Amino acid sequence: ILNQLKTLGIDKNTFVFFTSDNGAATYRGAYAGNNGPLLCGKETTYEGGMREPGIAWWPGLIEPGRVTHQLANIMDLFTTALSIAGVKPPKDRIIDGIDLSDTLFNTASTNTKRPIWYYRGNELMAVRYGQYKAHYWMWTEFGKDPLKFTFCPGQYVQNVTVHDQCDHSAQPILFNIDRDPGEKFMIGPKSAEYKTAMSAISPIVEYHRKTMVKGKPSLNYCDNSVQNWAPPGCEELGYCLPIPPSKPKLCYWDH
Repeated sequence: ILNQLKTLGIDKNTFVFFTSDNGAATYRGAYAGNNGPLLCGKETTYEGGMREPGIAWWPGLIEPGRVTHQLANIMDLFTTALSIAGVKPPKDRIIDGIDLSDTLFNTASTNTKRPIWYYRGNELMAVRYGQYKAHYWMWTEFGKDPLKFTFCPGQYVQNVTVHDQCDHSAQPILFNIDRDPGEKFMIGPKSAEYKTAMSAISPIVEYHRKTMVKGKPSLNYCDNSVQNWAPPGCEELGYCLPIPPSKPKLCYWDH
């Protein structure tokens, strides 16, 4: 794709951002990819499930090889794209993403301590704030054998990778992600570091819970009719499948 942009002569007028919607699907074994030192994989709220690469490219405007510690998520790309295009965000709704333009083009950090929320369904599982990540719930997957984690193959951290849903809301499990990206070494709740970090995180979480307006999740409904029954070109092959009638139903999501 990048070579084609160069061939067309539009590479210096095109913003490219490479990322993913989740970490590698480790439950698929050798076909899944690798999350390196990060814990677990897709379908978990550990770093291996939620943390993805973020690579920005725009020759002449983005300095090659530069690294930023700005915390960001995919929702920020919407707000950033509007800014690049000179379009103001809509005012009739809450926009969760922030504009990353300063970070990308001016070598400045927009807000390294903006919170990143880790949800599973409607449940707030964890929050990342600065170098710290606090887990309010922990859950890896179903099962009883602690050595058989399909979402965390070969990884077992006592009291962290757990089959039962564990509520730690009263005393969240805290990690320093900068020095422990694999989430293996919990910070002791009696330590000064824990108390200082949680004194900053707790009011942010409390405000988030009080002020968040929940929308109607579009992915909470299952409907077989929206699957790709007739992809482009199926007519030539004579193999277009008939589309079933639309019967949306509420999906069941664990937790």
